[in-house]
Amino acid sequence: MSMPEKAFPVSWDQFHRDARALAWRLAGTNGREWRAIVCITRGGLVPAAIIARELGVRLIETVCVASYHDYTEQGELKVLKEIAPGLTENDGEGVLIVDDLTDTGKTAAIVRAMMPKAHFATVYAKPKGRPLVDTFVTEVSQDTWIYFPWDMGFSYQKPIAENHQG
Repeated sequence: MSMPEKAFPVSWDQFHRDARALAWRLAGTNGREWRAIVCITRGGLVPAAIIARELGVRLIETVCVASYHDYTEQGELKVLKEIAPGLTENDGEGVLIVDDLTDTGKTAAIVRAMMPKAHFATVYAKPKGRPLVDTFVTEVSQDTWIYFPWDMGFSYQKPIAENHQG
């Protein structure tokens, strides 16, 4: 698979630092204690584990939404697994929703509708999805493709100058 013009490869170290930075921001939200974390799978699993550790949250739930079926374009959204009913009480108040990225905001809108009073946090946010997120660490342009460490392997990278015409 060739990289798009605007690629943002993220290493495990960088992702861990960014997820901890998100936890740091969340820890500063008025001394709030979260009763649970709901992570959006699959991308939200890794940051949810890091954030749960940093904030001392023991109850982690998943909501499973499939949107990227071929890793290149977002397709029809499908909820594969709902959130446990006990967490959706009071519209999710006191619950932290975690994902790796909000891109178009379509997945975020579906989960937000399930828990409108929950706090929504992502490590990365793109402009279209940003209005649905309460807390994030880094904004990237809409036309940038983020390559997460769990999607990458080691390979040779050509120098930028070889691909640049100026």
